[in-house]
Amino acid sequence: MGMCIGRVDLESPEEMAEEIPVVICAAAGRMGAAVAAISSIYSNTEASVLFYIVGLKTTIPHIRKWIENSKLKEIKFKVVEFNPMVLKGKIRQDASRPELLQPLNFVRFYLPLLIQKHEKVIYLDDDVIVQGDIQELYDTKLAPGHAAAFSDDCDLPSTHEMIRSVGMQNTYMGFLDYRKQAIRDLGISPSTCSFNPGVIVANMTEWKHQRITKQLEKWMQRNVEENLYSSTLGGGVATSPMLIVFHGKYSSINPMWHIRHLGWSPDARYSEQFLQEAKLLHWNGRYKPWDYPSVHTDLWENWFIPDPSGKFKLTRPDS
Repeated sequence: MGMCIGRVDLESPEEMAEEIPVVICAAAGRMGAAVAAISSIYSNTEASVLFYIVGLKTTIPHIRKWIENSKLKEIKFKVVEFNPMVLKGKIRQDASRPELLQPLNFVRFYLPLLIQKHEKVIYLDDDVIVQGDIQELYDTKLAPGHAAAFSDDCDLPSTHEMIRSVGMQNTYMGFLDYRKQAIRDLGISPSTCSFNPGVIVANMTEWKHQRITKQLEKWMQRNVEENLYSSTLGGGVATSPMLIVFHGKYSSINPMWHIRHLGWSPDARYSEQFLQEAKLLHWNGRYKPWDYPSVHTDLWENWFIPDPSGKFKLTRPDS
């Protein structure tokens, strides 16, 4: 009898569509970033998205109120508290850009601990907006044995030429200190193309199976002991361990799903037409679109939803 009931309960095709889990951090002082990213994703898809919004204990009430008292109250979301104690002893305190040592910068190392029951997960940095349908990014194919897909720094469309002229790091040499024996022993050529871990499509089964989190932690600890990563880094504190652990073992994300470096300089601009075609824009670098100066802020502000509590304010030349 029981079996019969089980059969009747077959889900209709509409319900079979997978829920898309998207992990985004909500950090103090820049919470409007996560809000704009979430708003852009939600507005541009028909898919069922479940947002995992990760924060520290102190910031969680703020983001929750912001969502519940704005037009984002329709979204499906879970707020997850990240405990920075897991990072104890794993981070050097001497980086040139202290904001990169924010505990939330390392959330991407711990995806399986934050996300249950999903096989495939999208992780996004907070300084992105999505103009395409997130379903398309979620459908990125991961090769067998790959725990993650990233966008390669050498397959950028030709419009990134102007970025290269601004001295962008796009090889391992920009992130790892090749004067150190531990780095040379890896046998990775310094001219190997790097990738940017601000957009990740990850397979949780493979991640756990390969114990990726443990491997990343090992390379954090070794850095504390031996200072293995380039100090000149534009954002490599979390990038460098990933470059080591995922070397030669990752799939590719379509480059139009990670058009980056919009925050690299306050005046290097892309053509408007190119930006219209981009599926995801990433303001990595110092010049953030909620601050001033920055470029292409209109494309970002389009999705921003003002803070109902008035705590978070955009920095604009006239403000």
